[in-house]
Amino acid sequence: MNLVGNRLTARITGVVQGVGFRYWTARKADELMLTGTVRNRYDGSVELVAEGPRPDIDAMLEWLKSAQAPGRVEHVESEVSDATGEFNGFRIVG
Repeated sequence: MNLVGNRLTARITGVVQGVGFRYWTARKADELMLTGTVRNRYDGSVELVAEGPRPDIDAMLEWLKSAQAPGRVEHVESEVSDATGEFNGFRIVG
């Protein structure tokens, strides 16, 4: 059993830059008490790395795919793995 939790790594595409996506994603991560980062990528996508208990990781992934996420999410490419415990909180990078 992994005591640290799980890690969600996601690449979100669509209209996700310039619409407050990183800000609202960080707020959702704080609400779920996840740690990690969210950043804009040069190709117009957003990259999310979040760690926490599996139910909270699943809730974040559901939110990313929902109409509640800002902008217009067209696709979420995601992978869940074991958490590393490297983050102290959640922050917007770049």
